[in-house]
Amino acid sequence: MDAINFLIVVTNVKLYASGNYPTGLWLSELTHIYDAAKERGYQVTVASPSGGDTPVDPESLKFFTLDRTSKKYWKDTAFREILKKAKRLKEIENENFDVVYLTGGHGTMYDFPDNVVLQNIIAKQYEKDKIVAAICHGVGGLINVRLSDGNYLIKDKKITGYNWFEESLARRKNEVPFNLEKALKERGSDYEKAIIPMTAHVVVDGNLITGQNPFSSKKMAKVVMRELKKQIAKRL
Repeated sequence: MDAINFLIVVTNVKLYASGNYPTGLWLSELTHIYDAAKERGYQVTVASPSGGDTPVDPESLKFFTLDRTSKKYWKDTAFREILKKAKRLKEIENENFDVVYLTGGHGTMYDFPDNVVLQNIIAKQYEKDKIVAAICHGVGGLINVRLSDGNYLIKDKKITGYNWFEESLARRKNEVPFNLEKALKERGSDYEKAIIPMTAHVVVDGNLITGQNPFSSKKMAKVVMRELKKQIAKRL
């Protein structure tokens, strides 16, 4: 059987538009899926809209948010080098992947939603019946994806993502470029969220998998691996 390939998409944006706060990738939203893939011997490509250095949100490196897995990778110089040399999406848009995974962090709200290359990668992946996964603010990368029939990918799909109340708790309501929860609903998705904010919540609708927030990172990795295992079994 051919190697299993993951595409993990990260942001290039390191500041909110106001310039008041730094932002970037939320580290745990990459490390848990990366760890699960590497543990199984899968190939992983890290790419971003512009390629090159991946800014990491300093909030995700604090004592209460830097979990054991994230800490392990943050100390790994080889891993840090991968983040510094992310591929450009345009370079790999015609490659085949078993999973396309959009990480989060507020930076993604700026460079994911309107990126045409990313939209094309996601649409092709989804229409091949392969896994498309997104977590937290990275779910915003799905908002403008249209399928070949002209409909939005997320229309009538069960989905989750960082909600507006969580944005209030994070004190970023006045900084973010749009309300993610509202935008997902406006596209006709069947949006849902955990009863308790800032707790793990993952939603599966066919080959579309979404996670609500950073606290969903571990569960998200488990669910993606479970659904991928099902897809691999179908091919055998």
